[in-house]
Amino acid sequence: MLKGKKIVLGITGSIAAYKACLIIRGLIKKGAEVQVVITPAGKEFITPITLSALTHKPVISDFFSQRDGTWHSHVDLGLWADAMLIAPCTASTLGKMAGGVADNMLITTYLSMKAPVFIAPAMDLDMYAHPSTQRNLEQLRSFGNHIIEPQSGFLASGLEGKGRMEEPDVIVSRLENHFAGKGTLAGRRILITAGPTYERIDPVRFIGNYSSGKMGFALAQACASQGAEVVLVAGPVSLATPSGAVKRIDVESCEQMHDAAVEEYPSCDAAILCAAVADFKPESTASQKIKRKGDDLVLRLKPTHDIAAELGKMKRSDQRLAGFALETNDEEQHAQEKLERKNFDFIVMNSLRNAGTCFRSDENQISIIDRNGIQRFDKKPKQAVADDIIGKLSTIL
Repeated sequence: MLKGKKIVLGITGSIAAYKACLIIRGLIKKGAEVQVVITPAGKEFITPITLSALTHKPVISDFFSQRDGTWHSHVDLGLWADAMLIAPCTASTLGKMAGGVADNMLITTYLSMKAPVFIAPAMDLDMYAHPSTQRNLEQLRSFGNHIIEPQSGFLASGLEGKGRMEEPDVIVSRLENHFAGKGTLAGRRILITAGPTYERIDPVRFIGNYSSGKMGFALAQACASQGAEVVLVAGPVSLATPSGAVKRIDVESCEQMHDAAVEEYPSCDAAILCAAVADFKPESTASQKIKRKGDDLVLRLKPTHDIAAELGKMKRSDQRLAGFALETNDEEQHAQEKLERKNFDFIVMNSLRNAGTCFRSDENQISIIDRNGIQRFDKKPKQAVADDIIGKLSTIL
């Protein structure tokens, strides 16, 4: 889907700049033509000679290439490109893009760009979490830019947290899906549930689980990238809203998620139920913090709504429904039973026995089960897993 596509790759002053070589290689292997635009700080991390050797094009950095009046036209680049990708993108560049501070060739090219823009931030965890950075990201999303969320991991500072640029193969996949997705899910409306639910015990305690919402948000991004209108019903998570046509509904409890899903599903073509919904909640919620008295606290629990079963009963012949099965033993048997019980078209199975997947992880390893059999996948980043799942959904739609 990238064959013949013209991509402007913006590189900024981040230690992750070396990964731009892998991005270039991935894009060119897919048949794309790549023109690099690099900031002055970016050249401190990777040389234009290396980038030029990979792209077979001179690297653009300055407004003027020499003192005879020859200049690089950011306007022409904006008209030439099918897409612009800025990877890595520093906090400084994010701020300049959000504020329209056109003090280098990369920013002027961005401001002149007629094609879709993809941004892959890379920075230390505190910089990424800072309110100014988050504000700039939200501003850029509101402009229609596609944000490729950074991942959690080991950072150049020696710390560990969110801020690590997404892996090059996933970034290339995102661009490929964008061009492939024009029409794949265009005109479709997809409901996705994500994250945990919290069932209150008292004003400060709750019953919940370890779900981070990363898988559900990756699914929402994959759907939006392929042209769908997405309704994302999100439990209590600290994740930024995916870029694109995403309507986000924040909820806390199973009852709130149930009400939102039941209301939205009739107007949707399909739903993917990825949320880790609590199966039980306290019979009553204390209005004040429960004080410790003695050694035992007895809680009486009652079942919560079975959202999947209810949507399965509501499902029309022209709708599709998919769910998840997180298992700890006899995985395939339990998933097959759930597929039938909930009236799913297919079910995504994963297991806590696969180390480094599931809750709080940036990777997952799944199998997709339908009534025709099972398809197994290797362990990979959750955004790539989402692409596999959306590929299945696109096929049955």
